[in-house]
Amino acid sequence: MPHRLTTERLALFATLLTTFGELHPACDHWAQGSKTASRKRMYGEDLVHADGTPATPDSTRPAMTTSTLGRRAVACHVASYTAVQLAATIGITRAFGYRVTPAALLAGAAINVTTHAAIDRGALLLWLAKKTGKTGYIEHCQAVRMDDDGTLTREVNGPGTSWMELDASLHRAIGIGAAAVTTWLTTRPGTR
Repeated sequence: MPHRLTTERLALFATLLTTFGELHPACDHWAQGSKTASRKRMYGEDLVHADGTPATPDSTRPAMTTSTLGRRAVACHVASYTAVQLAATIGITRAFGYRVTPAALLAGAAINVTTHAAIDRGALLLWLAKKTGKTGYIEHCQAVRMDDDGTLTREVNGPGTSWMELDASLHRAIGIGAAAVTTWLTTRPGTR
């Protein structure tokens, strides 16, 4: 009997790990809107409208700080990421005749949600990069973008940068923990 439980745990862990890890790029690059991606690291106290344009003192449209707009953008991204992850996890496990318990499913999602939001907001990633000596990597591996008018600008955290590589690898590493917690909560004695 212990071998059967071990096999079940390993199979579920591998399924969850694969689902979480392989969906991450699709959620970041296909499910996330370009405006959300460009706004999620906005910080500051300047007043802006929901579309990101500066608010003037005589503006009648609702305004918020740039930090609020950034938090809203990351929340929107994390919501779409979570919806895709949960739907895929339920669909894949049920397709193979397995049901992950709701509490376990929500625990794994909560790990991915909270860490994804914190990492994508940017401050945590920069803090970790500083603590692990990776700031030089971030500064070295940037991308150059050309605006519509031909102006070149450096970008530290978009596609083609080490920031994106560090971001993705951190999310996938955390996915290991989320998959392990989900597996343990689903298969622990007395759960089923």
